[in-house]
Amino acid sequence: MTRTPTGSAPAPLHWKLVVDAADPHAQADFWAAALHYEVEDNSALVERLLELGALPGAATVEFHGRPAFRDLIGVRHPDDPYDKERGTGLGRRLLFQRVPEARSGKNRLHLDLHPGEGRRADEVERLKDLGARVLRHVREPAGEWTVLEDPEGNVFCVA
Repeated sequence: MTRTPTGSAPAPLHWKLVVDAADPHAQADFWAAALHYEVEDNSALVERLLELGALPGAATVEFHGRPAFRDLIGVRHPDDPYDKERGTGLGRRLLFQRVPEARSGKNRLHLDLHPGEGRRADEVERLKDLGARVLRHVREPAGEWTVLEDPEGNVFCVA
């Protein structure tokens, strides 16, 4: 481990997982519901940037009755800190960004959701009701889990 000049360990890095999406707002709604997270409210920042002329109106949409960035939106853990002026989470979060091309090939990274002992089947049903699709159930010596796709075909697991 690299030490800082004072000899102490460096602080862990802040990060977010960025997911490409055809419809970032629909993906944010799905994953916020799936994870029991909150969709970030960047409306104050969007309004400020519009007033300053730093953001064209075409770069915004109305989302849940408030202005939002057209091409990106985040979801955050409800207990984590966030920047109240920008509405941006400072902890566990996913950011969905619009891309023009469809997903191709296998995910190189995916989420594993852990609802707790004996709750997998109920969680899978809840996620299906939100728009997920079951691909397969896996049972092997290492454990048991269900492989699903979100509404845009991104694979994730429920263990």
